[in-house]
Amino acid sequence: MMLNPVTDAFAATLRARLPEAAFRPLTPAYLQEPRGRFHGSGGLLVCPGSTPEVVVLMRACAAARVGIVPYGGGTGLVGGQIMTDGPAPVILSLERMRAIRGVFAQENALVAEAGAILAEVQAAAAAQGRLFPLTLASEGSARIGGCLSTNAGGVNVLRYGNARDLCLGLEAVLPDGSVLNGLTRLRKDNTGYDLRNLLIGAEGTLGVITAAALKLYPQPEAEGAALMVVESPAAALALLSMAGRRIGGGVSGFELIGRMGLQFLAEKMPEIRQPFAEMPGWMVLIDLGLGAGQDPAAALEGLFAEAAEAGLVSDGVIAQSVAQRAAFWDIRERIPEANRKIGSVSSHDISLPLSVIPEFIARGGPALARIGDFRINCFGHLGDGNLHYNVFPAAGKTRAAYEHLRGAVKRCVHDLVHDMGGSVSAEHGVGRFKVEDLERYGDPAKLAAMRAIKGALDPLGIMNPGAVLRQG
Repeated sequence: MMLNPVTDAFAATLRARLPEAAFRPLTPAYLQEPRGRFHGSGGLLVCPGSTPEVVVLMRACAAARVGIVPYGGGTGLVGGQIMTDGPAPVILSLERMRAIRGVFAQENALVAEAGAILAEVQAAAAAQGRLFPLTLASEGSARIGGCLSTNAGGVNVLRYGNARDLCLGLEAVLPDGSVLNGLTRLRKDNTGYDLRNLLIGAEGTLGVITAAALKLYPQPEAEGAALMVVESPAAALALLSMAGRRIGGGVSGFELIGRMGLQFLAEKMPEIRQPFAEMPGWMVLIDLGLGAGQDPAAALEGLFAEAAEAGLVSDGVIAQSVAQRAAFWDIRERIPEANRKIGSVSSHDISLPLSVIPEFIARGGPALARIGDFRINCFGHLGDGNLHYNVFPAAGKTRAAYEHLRGAVKRCVHDLVHDMGGSVSAEHGVGRFKVEDLERYGDPAKLAAMRAIKGALDPLGIMNPGAVLRQG
C-alpha cells in the first residue's frame, strides 16, 4: 500500500484542525535511537493534548494516506520509533498527555495517560502507599504508552510479570480514528476478544494507546538484596531454585552478572565501586521484598548458608542499608551504559528455557570464536530466562573494525537461540531491526494471523510503517 509524504498542504490542514500547542519543532532527538543504528529521514512532529485531538490526527492521516510513527520516550532499542526511509511521516508524540487521571488505592489500580513518564507513575503509586513494579533503567524517560506498546520487561518480571501483566484496560485510537473505550479497572471480563492484549506489544502498528488502567501492589514492608558469587550459570540456576523454595514469592529480582560486565565498568566507569576484591567469573544479584515481620537479611543469610554448603556459592555480601542495596542495583543498571561506551558489534535481547541457559552460554562462545575475536558480556534477568548477550570487539579494537561481521554474529547467536527453543526478542520488541528475524524464525501460522490482523485494523498501512511486519 503506497503512502503519501507529509506536504505543506497537509501540515496546513492539521494546523487548521489542531491547536498550535500540538506542533513542536522536529529536533534531532526524535530522529535517532539510543544505539545510533537508526536515523530518521524527517517528518512532521505532532503532540496532541487529548484523545479527541489524537482522533483528529488519525482521521486526517487516514484520509490523506500519510504514515504515523508513534514516539514514546525514545528509549526503544530496535528502531520501532524511527522510520528510516519512505514517505515522510507524522511523528506522533503523546508527551503532552501525561496526566495521572486517578489512583484507586483500595482497588490497587491507577489510570494514567500514555505520555506519563514511568517514574511519575511509580511516584503517584508510592504517594498512596502502593507499588507500580515495572522497573527499567530508562524509567526516567520511558513513557507508559511506549512501555505497553513494546510489552516492556525490566528487573521485576520474575515476580510481577511484563507490562502486559500489569495492565487492566486501555483507551486507544484505532487507525480509522475510532476510539476503543476499554479503560476498565475490572480484574475479570470475559466479553469477547481481548483487544487490550492485542494492542499491548503491537509496537504502534495497530493503533495508538492514549491511556491505561494499571495494576498496583502493596509496597513491601521490608526489602533487601545480596550479591553472591557463583561457580557457573548452572550454579546460579540451582541457587534460583533454592531461593524460590526457601523464600517463595518474596524474590523480586534475580540477575546474572558476568566478569566481562564488571571489567567494562572498571574500564569505562571506575567510579562504580566493585563489590569484591577479585572480580568473580559469575555472580548474582538477588532482591527481596517481604511482608511485615519478615527479615530480608536473615532470609538471605539462610539462603547463603545452605547454598554454600551445597557448593553453589563461594562468597557474598548482604546489603546492610537502603543505600547499599541501591549501590548493588547501581552496578547492575550501569552495565548497559558501560556497554555503550565500549561499543558493541552486535547486541542480543534473547530468552531461553531456564534449563538450557548454561548450555547456551557454553556453546555461544566457541560458535562466535569461529567467526572472529570477540569479547562477550552476558548478563540479565536470569529469573525469567531473559539474557542480554552482547558481543564486543577484542580489547584494543573498535566496533568499526568489525562492522563487516555484524550480520554473521547476529545470525550465529539467533540461530543458536532458535535451535534451543528460545526467542530472539525477549523484552525489546521487533521494531524495524528484527523484522527479518521475525520472518526467519517466526511460526508461519502466527505470521499469517498477524498480517491478517494488521490488514483488518489498518488496511491503509498507515500505522508505524515497516515496524514488526514488512511494509507491503
